[in-house]
This record gives sequence, structure tokens and C-alpha cells, in this order.
Amino acid sequence: MFNQFKTYSSFSAADIPAIKEFYNQKLGLEILVDMGEGGAVFKTFDGSFMVYIKPNHVPAEFTVLNFVTDDIEAAVKELNSKGIKMEQYNYPELKTNEMGIAEGMGKDQNSKMAWFKDPAGNIISVGTI
Repeated sequence: MFNQFKTYSSFSAADIPAIKEFYNQKLGLEILVDMGEGGAVFKTFDGSFMVYIKPNHVPAEFTVLNFVTDDIEAAVKELNSKGIKMEQYNYPELKTNEMGIAEGMGKDQNSKMAWFKDPAGNIISVGTI
């Protein structure tokens, strides 16, 4: 039964106007549903996701949204040109290069990923997986 349902992700933020500006203006995503100060649903290439108001929002310590690309270097450069900086990680199992890109990701170890934060501190990734 559930394998026939469409899905979408949702996560919270405390400052909805900043979120709308970030996802709509900086990332270029269309607002499908504008819930005013309550949040928004954003359209992606193959689906959508919702960001909703939570006054006592605390960002998750994990990735809440993933964007897939064929050219991660170009995607990171575009994000950087819009003032969005990549997170840097230096863990034994996860290291990023000077651009903020980790290599050797995914089941085949050929994927690349980079992470950045939205204005609410939510962790977003862009990758080739």
C-alpha cells in the first residue's frame, strides 16, 4: 500500500522569511505553497519539500535534504558565488577537500558530496550519488 504513495520531506525553521529567501532566491526553487509565516512547500526537479515554523527550532545534527547533481564542482562554485559556504569535515571516516567536497562516498565509493547549511542551521547536501 505505502509503496504507491508519493512522499515529501519536511523540516523546521524559526525564521520563515529567511528560509523563503534562501530556497527561493539563492537556490532558485519555486514556492509551490506559501503558508505565510507558517512555512512553505518548495518545488524540486522531481518532488517537493516543506519547511515549517517552529519557534523553538533546533537544527538537526544530520543531513535533512539532499540534492543530486552530475557536476558537484560546478554546483559548489555556484553556491559559493551566492555566498553559501560549504561545511568542512575532518573525521577519520569523512574528510572534505578545500572546496568542501568529500570523495569516495556511496556504495561504489565513486560518489562525491558536499554539505552546507540553510539560515536555520539545517544541513543540506549536494552530491553525485
